[in-house]
Amino acid sequence: MRVQAKICGVRTPEIARVAVEAGADAVGLVFHPKSPRCVTISEARAVVEALPAAVAAVGVFADEPPEKVLEIAAAAGIHWVQLHGAEAPGCVKLLRAAGLKVIKALFANRPPDFSAAARYEADAFLVECAGGALPGGNAKTWDYAKARGAGGAVPLILAGGLSPENVAKAAALALPGAVDASSSLESAPGEKDPARIRRFLDSVKSLNLPLTKRIFP
Repeated sequence: MRVQAKICGVRTPEIARVAVEAGADAVGLVFHPKSPRCVTISEARAVVEALPAAVAAVGVFADEPPEKVLEIAAAAGIHWVQLHGAEAPGCVKLLRAAGLKVIKALFANRPPDFSAAARYEADAFLVECAGGALPGGNAKTWDYAKARGAGGAVPLILAGGLSPENVAKAAALALPGAVDASSSLESAPGEKDPARIRRFLDSVKSLNLPLTKRIFP
């Protein structure tokens, strides 16, 4: 097995196809209204329909009521959701009971921090430092070694400032099951650069790290 990769903030079928052809295992569709990467339900469905079955579509939400997350996921055809706010453990449990796969974000610099992992029954944890204007990593690098083992037995997705230039070193420090990048792969906010996506995924495919469990699909 190899370290898997998620390209987040995808807005169009064309960029989704670039990511898939370059080797992505998942794409993220952001539903946070303040993000320049936010998509409508119709835009999200167009991306989902462009993906092969082996690539996961992940809806990204921040502090939305679980009822709204379920509504949007059903309308967009999404089976994975990423909760990127201060959602309670009960929200994760409810969404999983409804049949969704759930990724819960944990943060080095704010709650819920890595010590909260045991309270969440998530399918995976996405770990990053946080601290910027938006719920995501805001392109800030951090001490990736702090993430190693943060999820206990639950697989980790490493995020926050990852780029084609640093993903190999960061992954070697954190030993994640997957890595996630968004703003570092853009030519402008919300505009993905195909060349940067390909370079990032080439770097991920070159990694040779110990893995015990796949996350996606």
